Amino acid sequence: MTKLDDLLIKVRSCTLCTDLPLGPRPVVRVSSSARLLIIGQAPGTKVHDTGIPWNDRSGDRLRDWLGVDRDTFYDERRIAIMPMGFCYPGVDKNGGDRPPRPECAPTWHPQLWPFLKNVELVLLVGSYAQARYLPEGRKPTMTETVKAWKSYGPKFMPLPHPSWRNTGWLKKNPWFDADLTPELKRRVQKLL
Repeated sequence: MTKLDDLLIKVRSCTLCTDLPLGPRPVVRVSSSARLLIIGQAPGTKVHDTGIPWNDRSGDRLRDWLGVDRDTFYDERRIAIMPMGFCYPGVDKNGGDRPPRPECAPTWHPQLWPFLKNVELVLLVGSYAQARYLPEGRKPTMTETVKAWKSYGPKFMPLPHPSWRNTGWLKKNPWFDADLTPELKRRVQKLL
């Protein structure tokens, strides 16, 4: 076993958030050979049930943006997935998912980063990841942050959440599909 294997055992048995509605079930995929890192929000119920990250319609849309199939996406030797919250946070009063738990990323991200030395591109999916990793450079809104994606490269690329709830956002912002996704696909293909 490697030090990373030992750490992942600790991460996957984490019980920091025993009060979660479905209980703790950390979902994370990290390999020291990964060249692409996806930092999203937190698992939804389907991901919690299966233990497979982005195993839902949001994941289908994200894979489409990246231009990769499921086998490539789930090859953790190439793609690491480290959300802001590793466990399903529950439902808010509006029927959407609650924000990622605030103790998760500060506890585990600093311990996992040293094993991600080969990562060349970090996708910051949604405002929680962008707030943590672009604290000074982030724009006032998520839309403005994503629209300024070129200014965060080459290491970081902010993206909206690929949820079906953001379909309206995508229609209002055609530049995303016209400008950002072709470059994202090009960079991902080059990395993988």
